[in-house]
Amino acid sequence: MSNLEGLIDPGSPLYEKRKGVYPKAVDGFFRRLKWAAMAVTLTIYYVTPWLRWDRGPYAPDQAVLIDLANRRFYMFAIEIWPHEFYYVAGLLVMAGIGLFLVTSAVGRAWCGYACPQTVWTDLFQHVERAIDGDRNAQVRLANAPWSFEKIVKRVSKHAVWIVIGVLTGGAWIFYFADAPSLMRSFLKGDAPLVAYSTVAILTATTYVFGGLMREQVCIYMCPWPRIQTAMLDEKSLIVTYKDWRGEPRTHGVKKAADQGIKTGDCIDCTQCVQVCPTGIDIREGPQIGCITCALCIDACDKVMAQIGQPRGLIDYCTLDDAAIEKAGGTSKPVLKTLFRPRTLAYLSIWSAIGLAMLFSLGARTRLDLSVQQDRNPIFVQLSDGAIRNNYTVKIRNMEARPRKVMLRVSGLEGARMWTQDGGRATASHEVEVSVEPDSVMKVRLFVAAPRNGPERQPFEISAQAAGANEKGDSDATQFERPEHEEDEE
Repeated sequence: MSNLEGLIDPGSPLYEKRKGVYPKAVDGFFRRLKWAAMAVTLTIYYVTPWLRWDRGPYAPDQAVLIDLANRRFYMFAIEIWPHEFYYVAGLLVMAGIGLFLVTSAVGRAWCGYACPQTVWTDLFQHVERAIDGDRNAQVRLANAPWSFEKIVKRVSKHAVWIVIGVLTGGAWIFYFADAPSLMRSFLKGDAPLVAYSTVAILTATTYVFGGLMREQVCIYMCPWPRIQTAMLDEKSLIVTYKDWRGEPRTHGVKKAADQGIKTGDCIDCTQCVQVCPTGIDIREGPQIGCITCALCIDACDKVMAQIGQPRGLIDYCTLDDAAIEKAGGTSKPVLKTLFRPRTLAYLSIWSAIGLAMLFSLGARTRLDLSVQQDRNPIFVQLSDGAIRNNYTVKIRNMEARPRKVMLRVSGLEGARMWTQDGGRATASHEVEVSVEPDSVMKVRLFVAAPRNGPERQPFEISAQAAGANEKGDSDATQFERPEHEEDEE
């Protein structure tokens, strides 16, 4: 214990103070790819609630809508009911397997390009760069004493960040109600309290995570980097610094050449570090802070072009290919690296789930039936000697139009049926009912059958849309009769 006390300075802090990260602007293929990913993802997020989709007069016309009040999920031509939640679960499984596929193929590409934290952080950094200037100007401003100019820039920057946060929270609530109607009521101040609360919470989280915490979310808070480590192997494409080519580093390339000193291609300009949004040094090897955005590749390639060296000192490379290149060989083509047994297995599973869901969506019936036998009383004897059982039938019309539905009995000889609110059926084995669009109708159904028969006889009640060729639905139940009296001797 005394030895430890001698090593630890009582006045030193337990945790290192965060060092600000001020990414430098860079241009190149991967930067343009990030621009495209940001534009696409933000457009999808902000614009989708305003898209319209005609479902007829009985259903909402918002293309994507999570209707919690009526327990529906609409996505263009697809409508998901609560009992069909397995489709949503299937989409989540596909998303998970898709992440496995992307990670095993190209590392943390999701984190580098499409993760919401990355997208909004990138957007906030562009706003900061537009107001405060590029990296060097930001560093000078951060270290400068408070002045009128600094206050104006700080207030302007944070104000824009808050506006982005408000727009982000506002766009989210539009997914849960008709967007134009909710927008009008929100601006008038008479929207539900939950709408204002949601916008406030999402504004705060967007502002804090994207503007203040930034790379700390990726490095310390997000569990995904830890999970991804288990999915990477020596055949995964990751951003790699080729140390066998870059070392030893030197600032004076010409001076070293004049003195006959052998040096690597890396001139230690730290451009790769300056453009990194998480502030890591890729030359130290793979690390949890690398989100595989590949901006360091753009920066390094630009420097290599300026000093007349081939590109690729920092590049996408697998560990296997890195070993081959270090030994003087030639790496495998990118397509051969991507399409290998592991990624093909993920792709096959992902495709199989997607195709199964599409087939199920195409084959599903839009009419659903459930039957429950009433137990009090179990049966009633009618005046003509027949036995009557009562059933509660729920008919679910999953189309946005009213429909007439025929209820039929099969497997119960001599049966006749009628409903509680109507007279006896015109036909002995079927009843017609009208079901409102996109709703569930409860029907009290009476079924009568001759007394002679088994005490407990299974049969089916089926539902079929009148005048339609679509597949209906049926549910099995049973018919109860009193016990048979024994013949007197």
